[in-house]
Amino acid sequence: MASEEASLRALESLMTEFFHDCTTNERKREIEELLDNFAQQMGAWRLCLYFLSSTRNDYVMMYSLTVFENLINKMWLGVPSQDKMEIRSCLPKLLLAHHKTLPYFIRNKLCKVIVDIGRQDWPMFYHDFFTNILQLIQSPVTTPLGLIMLKTTSEELACPREDLSVARKEELRKLLLDQVQTVLGLLTGILETVWDKHSVTAATPPPSPTSGESGDLLSKLLQSPSSAKLLNQPIPILDAESEYICSLALECLAHLFSWIPLSASITPSLLTTIFHFARFGCDIRARKMASVNGSSQNCVLGQERGRLGVLAMSCINELMSKNCVPMEFEEYLLRMFQQTFYLLQKITKDNNAHTVKSRLEELDESYVEKFTDFLRLFVSVHLRRIESYSQFPVVEFLTLLFKYTFHQPTHEGYFSCLDIWTLFLDYLTSKIKSRLGDKEAVLNRYEDALVLLLTEVLNRIQFRYNQAQLEELDDETLDDDQTEWQRYLRQSLEVVARVMELLPTHAFSTLFPVLQDNLEVYLGLQQFVVTSGSGHRLNITAENDCRRLHCSLRDLSSLLQAVGRLAEYFIGDVFAARFSDALTVVERLVKVTLYGSQIKLYNIETAVPSVLKPDLIDVHAQSLAALQAYSHWLAQYCSEAHQQNTQQFVTLISTTMDAVTPLISTKVQDKLLLSACHLLVSLATTVRPVFLISIPAVQKVFNRITDASAQRLIDKAQVLVCRALSNILLLPWPSLPENEQQWPVRSINHASLISALSRDYRSLKPNAVAPQRKMPLDDTKVIIHQTLSVLEDIVDSISGESTKSRQICYQSLQESVQVSLALFPAFIHQSDVTDEMLSFFLTLFRGLRVQMGVPFTEQVIQTFLNMFTREQLAESVLHEGSTGCRVVEKFLKILQVVVQEPGQVFKPFLPSIISLCMEQVYPIIAERPSPDVKAELFELLFRTLHHNWRYFFKSTVLASVQRGIAEEQMENEPQFSAIMQAFGQSFLQPDIHLFKQNLFYLETLNTKQKLYHKKIFRTAMLFQFVNVLLQVLVHKSHDLLQEEIGIAIYNMASVDFDGFFAAFLPEFLTSCDGVDANQKNVLGRNFKMDRDLPSFTQNVHRLVNDLRYYRLCNDSLPPGTVKL
Repeated sequence: MASEEASLRALESLMTEFFHDCTTNERKREIEELLDNFAQQMGAWRLCLYFLSSTRNDYVMMYSLTVFENLINKMWLGVPSQDKMEIRSCLPKLLLAHHKTLPYFIRNKLCKVIVDIGRQDWPMFYHDFFTNILQLIQSPVTTPLGLIMLKTTSEELACPREDLSVARKEELRKLLLDQVQTVLGLLTGILETVWDKHSVTAATPPPSPTSGESGDLLSKLLQSPSSAKLLNQPIPILDAESEYICSLALECLAHLFSWIPLSASITPSLLTTIFHFARFGCDIRARKMASVNGSSQNCVLGQERGRLGVLAMSCINELMSKNCVPMEFEEYLLRMFQQTFYLLQKITKDNNAHTVKSRLEELDESYVEKFTDFLRLFVSVHLRRIESYSQFPVVEFLTLLFKYTFHQPTHEGYFSCLDIWTLFLDYLTSKIKSRLGDKEAVLNRYEDALVLLLTEVLNRIQFRYNQAQLEELDDETLDDDQTEWQRYLRQSLEVVARVMELLPTHAFSTLFPVLQDNLEVYLGLQQFVVTSGSGHRLNITAENDCRRLHCSLRDLSSLLQAVGRLAEYFIGDVFAARFSDALTVVERLVKVTLYGSQIKLYNIETAVPSVLKPDLIDVHAQSLAALQAYSHWLAQYCSEAHQQNTQQFVTLISTTMDAVTPLISTKVQDKLLLSACHLLVSLATTVRPVFLISIPAVQKVFNRITDASAQRLIDKAQVLVCRALSNILLLPWPSLPENEQQWPVRSINHASLISALSRDYRSLKPNAVAPQRKMPLDDTKVIIHQTLSVLEDIVDSISGESTKSRQICYQSLQESVQVSLALFPAFIHQSDVTDEMLSFFLTLFRGLRVQMGVPFTEQVIQTFLNMFTREQLAESVLHEGSTGCRVVEKFLKILQVVVQEPGQVFKPFLPSIISLCMEQVYPIIAERPSPDVKAELFELLFRTLHHNWRYFFKSTVLASVQRGIAEEQMENEPQFSAIMQAFGQSFLQPDIHLFKQNLFYLETLNTKQKLYHKKIFRTAMLFQFVNVLLQVLVHKSHDLLQEEIGIAIYNMASVDFDGFFAAFLPEFLTSCDGVDANQKNVLGRNFKMDRDLPSFTQNVHRLVNDLRYYRLCNDSLPPGTVKL
């Protein structure tokens, strides 16, 4: 006894020392090792039992329970049965004796330890495990404890972790399912008893002035008056103990509902009871009483009551989230919806004392979130099921949802509700598309609701109606590439667009007048512009006027985005029908952009420059962006206009150019400049009017860009403008025959454009890097960067175009390309320059390799192969960090394009490409943990195999016919084997992305080329790969890919099932360490001889799970004992 006492004191002082601020990490490690070794001893549990009953030190109790947990989960098989019986009897007694006094986290841990024993031993050796829990629940003194045990059992036994055999997992689930009806009955009883007991004493409130409304939705939503009456009962006031018991019961239900199937066990009375508790969340009266009565106790009560509502809604949502609903359960569902909508109506009821918003603000935030989750599940999972019930009033439901959405107290809540509307609109759209005949009926039914929704969403994005809320939104901080304000606007506009798709005329007639109003203000600013000494000034100075102008400009900017978002609904089949509406919009937009450019609002002085100047710039930029959104409409108009040659179209385009050209200048802010450049690119690329090049404004841009003395635009703008000018000359004009395309003259113009753009670059010489160079290296680098970024973009933008366009492009570029190749060796040690050059060559190979011709392409590839020696590759990868790796990756990408080229032209390069990969690149990167370069290398190897299969497998039709099965002759076998070995090695590395990519490549080669069936793979590699993949599953290193690995193992095994079952599996089991012969036999017997995919993969996962479980069981204990 004395030694136990001494051990306890020693442990207490160790624990205190371990958690003391002054203890060093070194000492903590020593203590940890000591405690770990103590826990590994077989008899340590006896001391721990003594510690638990004799100490009040939380750390010591927690440690002792951890020792038990370790014993039960990792060593239980080796514990003598007498000891097990003692532990099974002592721990529950300890729990019963102390559960009221133990801290809650110790009590919960002790419950989990007892449940862990049940997980191993119930029902065979611990037959009263579950009956004990039921008895605890039924005895009023221990009900809370019983409920905690029940919830822990549901968590640990229904979906156990993998340290059990599959057979045991299935047995536990079946045992639990047998108890479900009893358990649900008990929980229903507890909740009903508490409710009824407190309902009797609840004071009846005075009759509500609104309860007699004749048009009450209740009568529609709730067919049976009895349930309406039930739900109208006043909510009882519960004492703290009852609150606690109810919250535990609801937590149990929520967890049970997450795994039990929907069935008759979930009775109507249980559902009604859960709904009674859901009312706690929306009962403001009780919360008010709690705060009026003043004591903090009552306030806490109010919060607890709200929590009951949250827990009840969690139960409801668990049921709602199940998509598979048995026929007999559908009626229950309908009843659940009716009861929830009663709550929704209660929350959104307007009366004098309470606006809907203030009511929602007073509710617990978590409750509102759960309620929104419910509504989302209803619309996304069940609406199609419920809409067909004649007694379910969908339109009235939408009315309630509308009120709920537009009175949300938080932005996040509003976003979540907009998501629900988006789901609903998607549902309507797909319903109409699938049953076209019903389109009118569906739209007539929902038209009013949709128009109301559209109007309100539009109001919500306008400062005019919603300034207070909108000003709270952050428009500075980026999150996922957008600010809070941009997200708000984007989500709102998605709803507007979806309504437009369903009701185009209504949507347009709602939006356009609002846009007009704000445009009038903007266009009217001209009268307030006065000339001052330094330029132009906006003569609006009164604070109130400035504020109103700010709001109007912000709204105009949002509405312009809305109009741009709707552009897609004016093109295609409806072009003619909606032509006049679209023309009205485009004409307004052209007018607005020209106005902004002419009076130079972007450079104007204002009274509040920090606010109004950004507003004016933004409106101007948004008007250009909105016009750009209509470029597809303009393109369609262009092809129609071409037949009639209308002046109207010509005027639209030339006026647009008049608006764009003044903005292409270094004096204009970047945001506005880039909007103008993007619009110019769209005109050149999408619309392509024949007369574009002859417009004076376009000529002006050409002159500015080719003028060496003009100041260069920012990089991004320069690239865009050059792309637009090149496309004007290169892209074929729509609806014109080949002989009217004026290629000769366009070709000459293009050559002079490129010549001007590459003037400085072409004058660089390979010795420019040498010590005696005339120009500083940095200046050279700038020229290379500026020129190649422009040329690369030009090539990229025409890579998918007609042959003629690409021919002209390459002719113009030819000299620059040759200069690049000559410069390349000189810059091989400057990885930033090499990176840009290889980017350029990669784009050339992708877009213009046919135009480059075979001899020059060969010269390029040979130059690269010569330059990238083993030393150069090692220098790039190992010493130059990410830029060096990028260079090698781009080089490999170029080779990917080369090996994919059909025909015989580049086949002579295959041996040197494969040897570069396997002998030079692979050895450098194979052992590096970093994923750099690996993905590109394996993609190159895959493409080499995939596109050049006959380089390895020569197959003739005649041979395959004669032999009946194609046993091709193999060529280049060593290279093939080396590639396969590299793939195998990659599966032993931790990088999950590489693993997934390479597994996909092997599976693709099998699907397309029957890789696994080839003799060399079948005989020498097949089961090596299966072995590696099985080991990966056993080690759980790539758990996210379980399913893909299982399928790959099946595809490999299915090539030779007999060999798999007769030879591989026994061999695999024989080689497994950590399991005894008997266990190996069981594993072998449990792997059924199924040959279909689902059963086979199930057997694989069972084998892996049980193998891990046996190893866990067999982990022997370390010898020696440790005294504290």
